Amino acid sequence: MPELLLELFSEEIPARMQVRAADDLARLITTGLKEAGLDIGEAEAFAGPRRLALLVRDVPLNTPDVVEERRGPRVDAPEKAIQGFLRATGLKLEDCDIVDDPKKGPYYVARIDKPGRAAQEVIAELVPEVIRKFPWPKAMRWGKRRLRWVRPLHSIICLFNGSVVPFDIEGIASGNETCGHRFMAPQPFTVKNFADYEQKLREHHVILRHGERVSIIEARARALAREAGLELVEDEALLRETAGLTEWPVVLMGSFDEGFLDVPEEVIITTIRAHQKCFALRHPEKDGGKLANRYLLVANIEAPDDGQAIIAGNNRVIAARLSDARFFWEQDLATPLTERVAELDEITFHAKLGSQGDRVRRLQQLARDIAPFVDADEEEAALAAQLAKADLVTEMVGEFPELQGIMGFHYAKKSCVPEHIAQAIADHYRPRGAGDSVPGAPVSVAVALADRIDTLAGFWAAGEKPTGSRDPFALRRAALGLIRIILANGIRLPLAAFIEQQVRLSPAFDGDEEEAGAITADLLSFIRERLKVFLRDEGYRHDLVDAVYAAGEQDDLLLILLRLQALESFLRTEEGANLLAGIKRALNILKIEEKKDRRTFSGAPNQHMLIAVEEKELSSAITRARAKVSKAIKEEDYEAALAALARLRGPVDAFFDKVTVNAEDPTLRENRLKLLAGIGEVARLIADFGRIEG
Repeated sequence: MPELLLELFSEEIPARMQVRAADDLARLITTGLKEAGLDIGEAEAFAGPRRLALLVRDVPLNTPDVVEERRGPRVDAPEKAIQGFLRATGLKLEDCDIVDDPKKGPYYVARIDKPGRAAQEVIAELVPEVIRKFPWPKAMRWGKRRLRWVRPLHSIICLFNGSVVPFDIEGIASGNETCGHRFMAPQPFTVKNFADYEQKLREHHVILRHGERVSIIEARARALAREAGLELVEDEALLRETAGLTEWPVVLMGSFDEGFLDVPEEVIITTIRAHQKCFALRHPEKDGGKLANRYLLVANIEAPDDGQAIIAGNNRVIAARLSDARFFWEQDLATPLTERVAELDEITFHAKLGSQGDRVRRLQQLARDIAPFVDADEEEAALAAQLAKADLVTEMVGEFPELQGIMGFHYAKKSCVPEHIAQAIADHYRPRGAGDSVPGAPVSVAVALADRIDTLAGFWAAGEKPTGSRDPFALRRAALGLIRIILANGIRLPLAAFIEQQVRLSPAFDGDEEEAGAITADLLSFIRERLKVFLRDEGYRHDLVDAVYAAGEQDDLLLILLRLQALESFLRTEEGANLLAGIKRALNILKIEEKKDRRTFSGAPNQHMLIAVEEKELSSAITRARAKVSKAIKEEDYEAALAALARLRGPVDAFFDKVTVNAEDPTLRENRLKLLAGIGEVARLIADFGRIEG
């Protein structure tokens, strides 16, 4: 079947926008084609420095013929209503069908035949609309055009079934012509279809596929490093970025003066990465694993001199950048980190939350309070919290904000701060993202928890919590970091108490005790929801997570996990599966009867009305189970609680085998339904078994 080929050729598209733009192009075009009635095949989008492209396979030549049915007024409706219906449909009365409705009587139905349209017409309308409304994060206008695009748009290829789909957008006409590499093959050329397009781009030194460019850069970078006896410093994000900056990637090796290696390696790596998009290299582990004075750059051209001029120019720029970095390092070392804390009073953390100095003083006390819960020394935790933000006033972090914490570690060591406290300065920012590890050293954990609790409580008190579409202060990430630190380290923390304490201490809070409690409850609810998402992402069944959550509010996140793990393990056993079936049977019967009677059957059953042996035994078993389950939960022994609950299995099975719940005597029926309610109440001490599937 025919294919659609679309290319939007422009000036350089920022690498960070390319992948999203390709996805948006595919989504908007395919959605438009499907809404028009075209049953299309697979779509594949491509992005590079100067072009977005899309291939849609198996596009039908025409949209299908359709018959639209439109219901009209009743046959005996006023004449005015009937005439209005005829005008809206464009039909005469004799062209309408009459359908008889047994309840409402006969009414008119208009059946309107809509013949299919040529796919080329649909495409000619759709593509200009998509281009005009394209959701770039930032766009510009140029010349006298009203069209907004990420960079000036030069040409458009739009081929369907081998022919140009004609349209014009403010003087930019669609066609079958594009250009190759800006320097190596700038001359325009025409294409016939996608295979011809991709092949001719390659002949003109343009590799269309982003993934292929990534593979070329990675393979060549590793080969050059190996030849020099070095190893590549892994940087997946930089790999993807350089693939977005080049159409014909060529990897070259440069070098810098060994004297710069006196600067911390994180500074060197960040400097050459941020300013020149270069990869750092290090010696193999067997040779000490230290950073090497060489780097890899990715050029976008095969130069006649094998890139020697490019390397020389890059070496000069990197030398200048590293000289600046070394200057910052030496200047920062002139003032001990401990003496920089006072400068934090001059830096605003947030307009409603005071200065960084205010924040640090809160963190000191909170870290000291948290320390006993994580086996940390209180004074050491307070000292680490005091120094945790001090590097924000240094020249180096001013130049490279991404080095905050890391530079604090180095400056603290140079200021003779004990290493584990210096390490806490770096660690308290972790985890920075989903793939980052969590801190494990006690002092680091105390400061990391204090930082996140104070941040969340402060922004909640300031009314700056996230919305469905906005989270400018990365509070979801802060909550997830808090969760990961607690669970990974097995920490028992009274989270509600610490949150309410920080809410009250927040400069943004001026309410009363009730308001502080409401803010705390709302924030805890947010954290619990993030925990729920985290647990599901970790592979726990959603129904088990919901069942544990439904058992009651809990601010001890570790206990939620332990309860979930115990329940999951128990239900894998035959005993657990059988008990689940019995409990669900009881709950299902209860639910049906409560709905029928429009009431609940709560409260203890009347012991004098227990007639059958089986219901007497079930009542006694429920009483014993309630006591043992409650005791086990109080002792936080969830395995024992589930084992005690499992002892209900026999009495429950016997009850259902021998006793009729819906007895003719209404008082006897009510008493037996209360027995079933008792089963659910005991089970709900652990989890809401009614939410568990199976």
